[in-house]
Amino acid sequence: MRRPKGIKTRKATAKRVKITGTGKILRRRPGRRHLATSKNAKRRRKLNSVASVHKSDYKRILEALPFR
Repeated sequence: MRRPKGIKTRKATAKRVKITGTGKILRRRPGRRHLATSKNAKRRRKLNSVASVHKSDYKRILEALPFR
């Protein structure tokens, strides 16, 4: 059976961002994966939190997620 043609969701983007009810796009902070022992505790705690995506990237991300 053939796959229907049309637009597709970019799965890599869908796994990395979350769109809130108000329309903000949230992302994780980079720099937490490895070499964590050399970073101080305050910095590691800050890296735990989520951040909102910059306004200049909104259009690109929303194009990657057509069925948001």
